[in-house]
Amino acid sequence: MPSSLLDFLAGGLLQFGPWQLLLVLLVATQLTIFSVTLYLHRSQAHRGVDFHPVVAHFFRFWTWLTTSMITREWVAIHRKHHAKCETEEDPHSPMHKGIGTVFWRGVELYREARGMRADIEQYGKGTPDDWIERRLYTPFATLGPVVLLAVQFTLFGAWGVAMWAIQMAWIPFWAAGVVNGLGHWWGYRNFETTDTATNLSPWGVWIGGEELHNNHHAFPSSARFALRRWEVDIGWLVIRALEKVRLAKVLRVAPALDVRPNIKVPDTDTVRALLAHRFQAMTDYQRKVLKPALREEARLAGEKVRSLLPRKLRKGLADDGRWLSPEARAQLEQWVQQRPRIRTLVEYRARLREVLEARGQDASERLQRLQAWCQEAEASGIRVLQEYSARLKGYALQASRA
Repeated sequence: MPSSLLDFLAGGLLQFGPWQLLLVLLVATQLTIFSVTLYLHRSQAHRGVDFHPVVAHFFRFWTWLTTSMITREWVAIHRKHHAKCETEEDPHSPMHKGIGTVFWRGVELYREARGMRADIEQYGKGTPDDWIERRLYTPFATLGPVVLLAVQFTLFGAWGVAMWAIQMAWIPFWAAGVVNGLGHWWGYRNFETTDTATNLSPWGVWIGGEELHNNHHAFPSSARFALRRWEVDIGWLVIRALEKVRLAKVLRVAPALDVRPNIKVPDTDTVRALLAHRFQAMTDYQRKVLKPALREEARLAGEKVRSLLPRKLRKGLADDGRWLSPEARAQLEQWVQQRPRIRTLVEYRARLREVLEARGQDASERLQRLQAWCQEAEASGIRVLQEYSARLKGYALQASRA
């Protein structure tokens, strides 16, 4: 306990030492991260997991106390991000707003998106609308951090104010800046999704698993973000622990993919698996068809792959140059047109994508188109394409690995 007013101002009621203060700060910020990734993101925005009312309300309270974010608004903005990803309507796409803007001014973009009330109405459905949400959390959103400041100053004195400042910057920096910014600009990709989402790290610890952003964009409704054996999602570990004591119920996880051997013709199991794993199919095409074809082109030309095609254009080849500048895209298209074998492979990929993404066709029509594609691929005389078709026909869904 403080022995004087100066002691109180310096260290508050608890008079904690530096290591104790650091521990409190780390626990508090990690709880804030969990409130965002587990409750706002995985539970409310994507319905991948349900929490016991006591746990859910703790997350709501902690979010109000430490961020002043309103559940309905956060959910709406995030759902719009998925619905309009990498378009001019995306609330925080580095492709359109610039990495510097998203990284350093992510909070401003969030505030701007909050002001679009029609979007909040459209995308924010199904979020809490009970008495405490209507009477406290929403109308007095900024009161939470004020209460937190008063509590921390009382408990920890001036150090509590410094800790509060760090907490106020925590989500704006790590979520609005790092995940929304760097998570669409730098990192590795497990899946050739139709956006630029990347995984920042295979060990999703510091940001609760949000580092595995490419995985999330491949399977948005999955409560588990780690999808490779070497990846660790700490948020998923917390969900599993809560599930063990019946405080959480997992609703959806990404289905596991099986590849059956010696399947002569694509069947309904193939179609079901492809609809769930269309990004995996495109990733397999890039890695098992186009990359080997590039190496063969380079060998025939007596060059190295990096000399045959610059790295930026090689990356662009994975998605037809969708994210390249117009000049670079034209350069890539010209390069492809000059190489008949590569051009054929790119055309086959485009036709396969049409089969997988076409809307309005029933299952039997999709299956017939897939069978025709495989038959033509195997008759192409291109070995890598034939091998890919054989693998594709074997696609099937495994039972959940949860």
